[in-house]
Amino acid sequence: MSKDDRGPVRRFEIFTGAGRRRTWTVEEKAAIVAESYSGADTVCGVARRYGLTPQQLFTWRRTLRAGLVRDVEPATAPSFVPASADPAPVRRPRARRDASGAGTIEVEIAGVTVRVGRGADARTVTAVLRALKASS
Repeated sequence: MSKDDRGPVRRFEIFTGAGRRRTWTVEEKAAIVAESYSGADTVCGVARRYGLTPQQLFTWRRTLRAGLVRDVEPATAPSFVPASADPAPVRRPRARRDASGAGTIEVEIAGVTVRVGRGADARTVTAVLRALKASS
C-alpha cells in the first residue's frame, strides 16, 4: 500500500503458517505414527505438535496399518498384541445349556468365546466379531 492511497483498508491478511507443502520422509511418518500409538498423548496432540491435521495423521496410520508403504521396516510399523486381564485364563468345561439359554448365540474364535443374547445391537456385535477376527 502506498502513501498516496487515502481509502480505508478493506481486507488485511496475515499468514502465520509455513506457507508451503512440507514433505515428510517415510521414516519421519513412521516415527510420528509410532508416537501416536504410544498412548502418551492423543492423536490430535501428536498431530498438533508436528503441525499436521488429525485427518492427515489418521490417513498415515491407516496407510501404514494396511501395509501400503513398502519402505518401512516391519518393526517400526505399529502392531497390536492381545491383552488379557488374567495372567493365565482358566478354561472352564462347557456346561449344557438348559431352555433358559435359548436364543443365545455363542461364537468361539482363537480361544475367545463371545456370547450374544437376545436384543443385542447388530452393529456392536459386528464390530466385536470383526475386531476379534482381525486379532486372530
